[in-house]
Amino acid sequence: MTARLILQLAALFGGLGVAIGAFGAHALRPMLEQAGRFDTFETAVRYQFYHALALLGIGVLWMARPELTRLGTAGILWAAGIVIFSGSLYALCFTGITKLGAVAPVGGLLLLGGWLSLWLAVRQA
Repeated sequence: MTARLILQLAALFGGLGVAIGAFGAHALRPMLEQAGRFDTFETAVRYQFYHALALLGIGVLWMARPELTRLGTAGILWAAGIVIFSGSLYALCFTGITKLGAVAPVGGLLLLGGWLSLWLAVRQA
């Protein structure tokens, strides 16, 4: 993982968050509300955005401080966490397969691992 790739992922996840969030809030809202899944959808979008911004932050930090190599680990963990956490919640919302909700905690652990990696990286600084 490189700082450049982290910044590209931040842009990708941030842009997708805008697109998915807008589409869900406008075009899909009635369907999501009827299924009782709008709150779940909002949670998926919110965590995607939080971690897209976090990726942006560590990408910029890593460009300024290339010796903080553990930032790459944080980036990998956050990217995987976004895909698994938010992705499983999106899939749950659109398919109604409730067992997909059991996958979200794995993504949550990856997101937490990313924060731990960030802590370890800046602790070294």
